Amino acid sequence: MSARLAEYLRSVQCTLPLWIGLVIYIVLLAGGNWLLTDPDTFWQIRVGQRIVEHRALPVADMFSLTMRGQPWISTQWLAQVLYGEVYALWGWAGPVALASLSIAAAFALLAGFLQRHLGTVPVVILTAAALAVAWPHLHARPHVLALPVMVAWVGSLLASAERGSGLSLWLVALMTLWANLHGSFVFGLALIVPVACDALINADRGARGKCIRQWSIFAVAALGASMVTPYGWNSLLAARAILNLGNALSLISEWQPVDFGHPGPIEWATLAAFALVLLAGVKFPPMRVLLFVALLFMALSHRRNADVFALVSPLVIATPLALRFKWLSSLPSGRSPHHTIHVLSVAMLAAVITIGASSLRTYKPDAGIMPEAAVAALKQAGVTRVFNHYGFGGYMIFAGLPPFIDGRTELYGEAFVLQHAAAQMLRRPADLFSLLDRYNIEATLFNRSTPAALLLDHVDGWQKLFIDDRVVVHIRDRAAVHSVDPDIKPLED
Repeated sequence: MSARLAEYLRSVQCTLPLWIGLVIYIVLLAGGNWLLTDPDTFWQIRVGQRIVEHRALPVADMFSLTMRGQPWISTQWLAQVLYGEVYALWGWAGPVALASLSIAAAFALLAGFLQRHLGTVPVVILTAAALAVAWPHLHARPHVLALPVMVAWVGSLLASAERGSGLSLWLVALMTLWANLHGSFVFGLALIVPVACDALINADRGARGKCIRQWSIFAVAALGASMVTPYGWNSLLAARAILNLGNALSLISEWQPVDFGHPGPIEWATLAAFALVLLAGVKFPPMRVLLFVALLFMALSHRRNADVFALVSPLVIATPLALRFKWLSSLPSGRSPHHTIHVLSVAMLAAVITIGASSLRTYKPDAGIMPEAAVAALKQAGVTRVFNHYGFGGYMIFAGLPPFIDGRTELYGEAFVLQHAAAQMLRRPADLFSLLDRYNIEATLFNRSTPAALLLDHVDGWQKLFIDDRVVVHIRDRAAVHSVDPDIKPLED
């Protein structure tokens, strides 16, 4: 009986990552509209469509009102093409299914690496906690298509360091794929150094020279592989443009630090980590401590790094946890004899679920980031020079209306972004009218509660063109005089 039980548990453990991935895929499809709550999704799809239409990658801005012709490259071009193609085929269900599949694959890979060291229960708990921490930053954007690559990269690096073995060449090819999907590949390159140091510390004294040579050769090969993109070494430099935004980053929600005054998943995960150390006396090797602390610092400094912390930190601590708590360790296991059947079964189930979800559900971005009626009113009025709220720029690009500003913050630069924010929030009211005149703005598109919109209600020469429960459009009208609050100007048929 014990032999049968052990065989059953081994079979469960071998297939556990597949079923974890399937469950997460179902959860993501069920809440699919959450994946469409980021306004950047709009312009990402449009860039992908344009790449396919013109068979060329962008080297200058061709969408905005204010930066047209300025140098701009898209280092995540491959992900954008994929999103553009699935949107063309299946509408909004396409990006939802693609993002869900990629996210599920990332967590399935995470579970697969964890189960090499940990048993079924701790694998399920860590994976569920990782999903909760990562959830706020899981959107249908290029970064989620790179998540499976990141997990495979980090898990393989750590496994090589622990075994003291050489690094496989397939990792070099993986870096090339990552570099064409998303700019986070720079993080993968940076991770080579601490993991190599971990391998060096664990290596026997006589083998350390060989270890240094192996990791040095691999680092150079990985760096070269990261430049195998249409933009070459400029892909590496693109990350610098984001970091140079300085104070402008604080205006973007995903670049803001976490707030322990309003704790969410990442805050509770941090407190749980401290509690584990204090209660259980967990002691990790020096480089693993350094890696974990660095990942935690990244996540606490910028919310957008929550998914990196969620997926990478469990890989960093899995082996030390298994060594510290023997009862957490996994059963010795190899590949199940029915592994291929399980893979095919999960694939078929996922296909059936995808078809069913796309038939029964309507996927569409939230109206809060998709002001369809307002943009339609601007187009009907023949207006093309619009001063818009930052969050509406993505949809304007998607709808074919040049935005004043959009989510490509690195294109606009720190000074421009800060001036735009100060203008619409009336921190410096003169900036608003200066920008409106400098760029010959014909209309504005704001949230109703934006201070600039409230001010224009009472400024002569501006008339309401459109208003609903979320947004308001003002258009220049020299005859508009506001002795009283103006009525909405009706649209002509």
